[in-house]
Amino acid sequence: MPDSPTSKPIPPEQLNRKQLLATRLCDLKLDLEHGPLGPRIAQLYAELKTRGFRFVPHFWLSDDWFCPDGIPGVAIPFYLADRKLIKLERDMTMDVEGGDKQWCMNLLRHETAHALLNAYRLDHRKDWRKVFGNPNKKYPNTYWPRPYDKRFVLNLPNWYAQSHPHEDWAETFAVWLRPNSHWRLRYADWPALNKLLFVDRLMEEIHHQAPTLKNRKTEHPLSKIRISLGEYYADKLQRYDADGPEFIDRDLYKLFGHPRKKIAATPASKFLLHVRKDVIESVEYWGGEYRFRIDRTIRRMALRCDALGLQVNWKEDRVKTELVACLTMLVVDKMLKDGFHITL
Repeated sequence: MPDSPTSKPIPPEQLNRKQLLATRLCDLKLDLEHGPLGPRIAQLYAELKTRGFRFVPHFWLSDDWFCPDGIPGVAIPFYLADRKLIKLERDMTMDVEGGDKQWCMNLLRHETAHALLNAYRLDHRKDWRKVFGNPNKKYPNTYWPRPYDKRFVLNLPNWYAQSHPHEDWAETFAVWLRPNSHWRLRYADWPALNKLLFVDRLMEEIHHQAPTLKNRKTEHPLSKIRISLGEYYADKLQRYDADGPEFIDRDLYKLFGHPRKKIAATPASKFLLHVRKDVIESVEYWGGEYRFRIDRTIRRMALRCDALGLQVNWKEDRVKTELVACLTMLVVDKMLKDGFHITL
């Protein structure tokens, strides 16, 4: 692609896969309003209007979801603005963060909470700090969640509210804002209800007030990102792969048994690749791990099974069930040792 920042933006539908991966992010012609994101942002605005808010966050495209300090607005990953890029993201990473309507709306509400906090400087308030904690607490690289801790609401995966006071606030606001969430009933016997009631009182107080912060600044916008899509995915996949669940040979022997030379059976590697998709869905559901990481672990298992000469010595349904259990155990073990990495 031309290196000039003034080169004419190119719609993704005009490019084949090879051309797309060679294209710089800043050279993509994308539209927040008229693409797949348009109706979802419009729904978010409608939800705020229904609550009587004067505050309206602004949005821009970047390479990830985030809300910078001091800006009452939200960055959205570029791939969500175009169906062809959504497909590419799924092909490359096996998942799309915010790819379906419900997930996208949960993320929009969450990030809007950060923008609203900036707009009204809510974390400067003593009552906010009393409920959610010290906002100046350093963001950890990882966090160790307590899955059954009822002091925190559930909105995004991996018990994200437990990672930091700002995330606790954003998750609580997202649940409060979501239409028909029935949060009073859903969290009736949870200590988290007190946080929701606080949000309800606080929003009643400020919704009609003009924001303190009114800038329309952006940070790291798509128009300034000079790397190609190929470089973007090379970096992203390297980061994902570096934090996947690990296994040892004993796990494989427990799954498949030791080699039996006189018995013809399905190679363990062939079985693993055959059941891969079903297993990934189950492990993702129960373990909360990225699909890409689970897939890489299964593929590494397959290579190691070939090296060990393993085959399927028992009924395949049994082995499949135990494979899901094994991988889920590895994911949970990784979580307990290393925690979940902060991604938002």
